Amino acid sequence: MPFLTTYQTRIIPDWVDYNGHLRDAFYLLIFSYATDALMDRLGMDSHNREASGHSLFTLELHLNYLHEVKLDADVDVRTQIIGHDSKRLHLYHSLHLAGDDKELAGNEQMLLHVDLAGPRSTPFSETTLASLQAIVADQADLPAPDYIGRVIALPTKK
Repeated sequence: MPFLTTYQTRIIPDWVDYNGHLRDAFYLLIFSYATDALMDRLGMDSHNREASGHSLFTLELHLNYLHEVKLDADVDVRTQIIGHDSKRLHLYHSLHLAGDDKELAGNEQMLLHVDLAGPRSTPFSETTLASLQAIVADQADLPAPDYIGRVIALPTKK
């Protein structure tokens, strides 16, 4: 079970644009729900956030649109932990038609663990850190995704 399936949904009419494709904003909505599900898996669900006063904030993300997604498609998000330190989590979500390995979109995120009272960064709890380490160990043999570490830029003229 190297990849975590963190979210599944059907593409609904409100999410589709005039070209019959999933609107760009809704790709991110789907990935955002996948991040919420990962937080739940790490023990950072709403009850924990309320009790601990800690959450994850998104520092940066990149979104790559690779193939069209159309109305009524059943899709799932697969999540891979790329790395973490005591306060940050680097992850990658990939969007797929349900049961298909072809990647339709990719989303790289850098998240920060935050004490909401500050707000200020704070180390992960031992429980969350242990959950992260277990996922990383399960995913140790996965190759790095093709769409991580990318930079947006026009080619420089010589």
